[in-house]
Formats: sequence, C-alpha cells, structure tokens
Amino acid sequence: MSRFFWVRHGPTHARAMVGWTDLPADLSDTAQLARVSAHLPQDALVVSSDLIRAHDTATAIQGARLRLPDNPRLREINFGAWEMSSFDSAPQPERLRAFWETPGDLTAPDGESWNDASARVTAAVGTLRAAHPGRDIIAVAHMGAILTQVQTALGISAYQAFGHRIDNLSITALRHDGRRWHAEGINYLP
Repeated sequence: MSRFFWVRHGPTHARAMVGWTDLPADLSDTAQLARVSAHLPQDALVVSSDLIRAHDTATAIQGARLRLPDNPRLREINFGAWEMSSFDSAPQPERLRAFWETPGDLTAPDGESWNDASARVTAAVGTLRAAHPGRDIIAVAHMGAILTQVQTALGISAYQAFGHRIDNLSITALRHDGRRWHAEGINYLP
C-alpha cells in the first residue's frame, strides 16, 4: 500500500492564472504550517514541484523527514500564452472558456492541455511509487496537479474534478491499494 499526502503550496496572492511562472509563496502563517507538518506522517518522504512556491512550502513543513529531489513533473498546468492573465484579460477568451468547461485535449496556446498535465503528474507518481514501494510520500504541489490525482482516485471526469476545492496549505490524502487509488480525504485544513 502506498499513500500520497498532497499539500498545496502556500498562497501567492496572484489574481491571475499562475502555472509555470515561478512566484514565491507567502509562508507567514507559521501556525498553519506547523499544523500541516504535525498532521503528516513523520516517516514519510517529502517531494515537491521544482517551482519556488512548492519548494519553499515543502521546506517549511519538512521537519526531520527525508527530502527527495524536486520534481518538475509535479508542476502546475502550463498555461502558455494565458500565463499571468486574468480570466477577463486572457487572449482567445472563447478558447479559454472551452479549456475550463470541457477540460481534456484542448491546450492553452503554447501551453498544455488538462490531459497532458494529468499524464505528466501521473507518470511522476508512478515513478515515485516504483522507487519507494509502500512508503508514505508527501508531495507539495499545485491545485491542478492535485486535481489530476483526485480525478484518478474518484474515477470522475476532469470537469467534475474542477468542482473540488483545493485550498492553499490543504492536505489531500490518497491511498493506492495495489490495484487502484482511493481518496481518504480531500482539501483537509488541519
């Protein structure tokens, strides 16, 4: 059995689509960080996306846990030309609406699709499970990356996955029983 404890990075306070832009996280809520760290298994391995907001959040909650190298495959969706745009100022607004309302193969201009991001994150999870069989893993990542795994665990559509809230510094616990993933908790704020 493997368990992944997905932690969404601390807030960036950006009011735009932040995918691969490397913005720092606001980690000033040290009490919340301490609660997150205390809630997680002490013998778990810690890995994060290579973006600074995830890397620094992982460092803040790591404690004495063993840290694995940052993994760029755990990044957020690449929003391409929409990166750092608000929903009402992004180019190609019809395509943007379709991207969110019918997630799947439609790509952001010069970016990636939901299915591309999902395949990337799922491959990273498979590699981590194979390298560390039966271990608990704390993966500090991004809302989109976490939702791809919620979609898999619940066996729902991407559109339905978007209906799940993933707050900053929340924990989403997923368990693999050797055959498939199960959700033990989504968006838990200790």
